[in-house]
Amino acid sequence: MARPRAAAVRVQLALWFIVLAGLLAPAAHAQSVALAGMLGSKALLVVNGGAPKSVAPGESHQGVKVVSTAGDQAVLELSGKRHTVRVGDAPVSVGAGGGTGGGAGKGNRIVLTAGTGGHFFTPGQINGRAVQFVVDTGATSIAMSAADAERAGVNYKGGQPVQMSTANGVTQGFRVKLGSVRVGDVEVYDVDAVVMPQGMAHMLLGNSFLTRFQMIRENDQMTLVKRF
Repeated sequence: MARPRAAAVRVQLALWFIVLAGLLAPAAHAQSVALAGMLGSKALLVVNGGAPKSVAPGESHQGVKVVSTAGDQAVLELSGKRHTVRVGDAPVSVGAGGGTGGGAGKGNRIVLTAGTGGHFFTPGQINGRAVQFVVDTGATSIAMSAADAERAGVNYKGGQPVQMSTANGVTQGFRVKLGSVRVGDVEVYDVDAVVMPQGMAHMLLGNSFLTRFQMIRENDQMTLVKRF
């Protein structure tokens, strides 16, 4: 009787590895690129949420070629297609199916690569406006400063007032509901967030967004697979 049971265990393990491979394999084909800035004629690219990299025209970085630059914009070539992007624009995304991120949240997978200090930075959108996130699994919800909320067009003063503890004591913040939050070609809706009056170094991508996904961490890469 032991042999059939051992065989069943081997089959279950094999199926598990197949499922896991299916989750991880497409990550190599999905790509998100944002233009973080310009250094002279070089484009400062953020690929898959990684550390910014300066790339000169004619050169490539992680499969993204800079064709040309002018002012605050650059022409990039991804998967054989050219895209014109400006500094601060939402990221251009090419998914496993070869489509760009122009569709409204049709993807279900986000691939992030750790940057400086092991943090996962990624460009994104709130209600269609470009923002920059840092993943924070210790944050209950998306968190941002009042200045960041205003830049993103969030009407936080119409939200629910809440008392918040900070290093400088107790202060009043606001709890709000974001209509949509997008990272790469994945978009989710009705996401809780808090807005704090004091400045913040980064906008936090917290668990009100992250819990919508299954999280897979492998070395310096994080894959978020949308739950259905």
